[in-house]
Amino acid sequence: MTEVVGKIIQRVDAVSKVRGEALYPGDIQMDGQVHMKILFSHRPHAIVKRIDTSLAEQMPGVLAVLTAKDVPVNEYGLIVADQPVLCGPGASKPFTDRVRFVGDQVAVIVAETEAIAAQARDAIHVEYEDLPIVTDPLAAMKPDAFLLHPDRGSNVFGHYRIRKGDAEAALKEAYVVVEGVYDTPAQEHVFLQPEAGLGYMDEEGRVTVVVAGQWTHEDQEQIAHALNLPLERVRVIYPAIGGAFGGREDMSVQIVLGLAVLRLSERGIHRPVKIVWTREESMFGHHKRHPYHIRTRWGATREGKIIAADVDVYADGGAYIYTSTKVLGNATLMCTGPYEIPNVRVDSYAIYTNSIPNGAFRGFGGPQGAFAAESQMNKLAEALGMDPVEIRRRNLLQEGSLLSVGTPLPKGVSIQAVVEACAQEAGWQLEDANYVLPENKKPVQISSAHKKRGRGFACAFKNVGFSFGAPENCWATIELHGKDKVEEAVLYHAGAEVGQGAHTVFLQMAAEALGLPLTRVRLVASDTAVTENSGSVSASRMTFMAGNAIRGAAQEALQKWINEERPARATFQYRPPKTTPYDPETGKSEPNFSYGYVAEAVDIEVDVETGQIRLLNVICADDVGKAINPRLVQGQIEGAVVQAAGYAILENFIQQNGEVITKTLSTYLIPTVLDIPDQVQSVIMEHPDPIGPWGARGMGEMPFLPLVPAITAALHAATGVWFDRFPLTPERVLEGLQQGK
Repeated sequence: MTEVVGKIIQRVDAVSKVRGEALYPGDIQMDGQVHMKILFSHRPHAIVKRIDTSLAEQMPGVLAVLTAKDVPVNEYGLIVADQPVLCGPGASKPFTDRVRFVGDQVAVIVAETEAIAAQARDAIHVEYEDLPIVTDPLAAMKPDAFLLHPDRGSNVFGHYRIRKGDAEAALKEAYVVVEGVYDTPAQEHVFLQPEAGLGYMDEEGRVTVVVAGQWTHEDQEQIAHALNLPLERVRVIYPAIGGAFGGREDMSVQIVLGLAVLRLSERGIHRPVKIVWTREESMFGHHKRHPYHIRTRWGATREGKIIAADVDVYADGGAYIYTSTKVLGNATLMCTGPYEIPNVRVDSYAIYTNSIPNGAFRGFGGPQGAFAAESQMNKLAEALGMDPVEIRRRNLLQEGSLLSVGTPLPKGVSIQAVVEACAQEAGWQLEDANYVLPENKKPVQISSAHKKRGRGFACAFKNVGFSFGAPENCWATIELHGKDKVEEAVLYHAGAEVGQGAHTVFLQMAAEALGLPLTRVRLVASDTAVTENSGSVSASRMTFMAGNAIRGAAQEALQKWINEERPARATFQYRPPKTTPYDPETGKSEPNFSYGYVAEAVDIEVDVETGQIRLLNVICADDVGKAINPRLVQGQIEGAVVQAAGYAILENFIQQNGEVITKTLSTYLIPTVLDIPDQVQSVIMEHPDPIGPWGARGMGEMPFLPLVPAITAALHAATGVWFDRFPLTPERVLEGLQQGK
């Protein structure tokens, strides 16, 4: 064994990125390239009556103006194909002649220069018939609400139920019942690189799209479907990618690039097509984190044992489904926290509105569910006069515990060890078999009368991999070259490097599995022409899934090498244990094959005169199973904490009547170096997952989940006021403090 796994290895892409040599989609230039612009609707809800493209088409330098009539199959969607590629008259599918949010795409312009394409876009005249705008998901659920998708019959497109025991009867027997109504906001991904890409016909006649995404083969499938082409006629390549966080799981420029290449080639024009979105286009053009409205009642005994949870969950899905039903599935499971509760009722709904579509974002429903669950837990602790860590210890899931969906957790449950490690690091002590926070361990108050300090605690669990019956697998191919000894190993893997260090980890795991030094392993990545389907870089799954696939391919390749095959090539598909969907009546399911566990303690300082919150210290204990590369793990923890801090305190994505108000980085604020916590302490724990590669679990999302409720708990400790909505902007804090008086 080379013992590469578990070591701090410099990222394989570090030098090229530091030197500016790594090419992102917007950096790539091709000979003879032309430029594309998109005409967005800028209307939240309307029928497109007529599109006059005559002036645009007559402009010198304009090569093509494409509308709905030019799209072979005018639909797409990761889960359900409910969105037109281009909105307007001329498509065969009904109701594709309407726009449902301001970022719907109406026309595509291809021209010699970007400036000409922009001028032509502005010369297009569109005649709209405005429709009623529906932005409140609760109002959208009503029977008389205007339907965004008339062919579906309802604005409610997702509903899950959990029925375990008798929650209502148990609440009547509870010593204490805590009720809460929680609202979580939309959040913009703000990845560094806005959407961009190039399209061209490759030497084998394939429509080729070079773009930043999270799942090459899913992009390929959606492009092929919309263009009515066989899969082998479409190729997707990922170059360097400037961040994702779930924001690149759905289509942005992929299909229209392919469409432009196809239509130009039919006209005898074989030139690459390039597009780069502005930041403003990115802000209104791609999906956001779902706003959630959660109403919940929890009941507990005098001793702090939770006996019932009764929860209603409402998710604003926006104009199209995207991944909303999958996000809702996670939130439905996680809204009762990492606790064993004998009586549970949950009803959850995903609803169409004329807001920007909402979809995948780091945590994938977990942050919304955790905010409600952990806020309830902290309020129960206060109501019972108990320590917030101790009440958690009395209710945490254990090995063999039944989830709210009535099935046991997969083996390797470590949430209790994680909670205790975090608590001890933050000053909690075990006294008479109970955890307490001694007075001398609490945050030191400063002399200023208007600055208060407090400490909060929260924990969470999060699935690893696709859930609730979604097909889950990952392929890897390894090729061994040499004569008497392996001189080079080539790993072929489609997994996207979106900034998290995945390609470095892939190579570490391949080197370990093959018993080779890292210098003799090479990666060929993210090209559908030469790599098999890896699934998406999401759901904290890639290290887990890729690692198991790489190990399998390595074992088979080594056996072929022993059998004197030269080169020795093996392709392996890893399939984890199957999961099952929610039962439509009871919610019973086998939701996930693996989980990650996390706990956080937060110290804050709040200025009660200005409402300003300062994050003093965050302690994050995260069980990662095995840290394949500890430095990358620490980077993921710190990055998740900073991103969650922005979600908690700063990031206020505002839409009014379907219009985006905060569409620049001067109005939508994200953390700068002045806003991040003064200190982040990463407690990396390694309780092996029984089926993880080298024991590794997924971990990229987990540190995000508990931070917001830990901050609101700290704010309550400092001020005595609970905050059930965020972001905790100074205005909202001052308003809450005034109401709290």
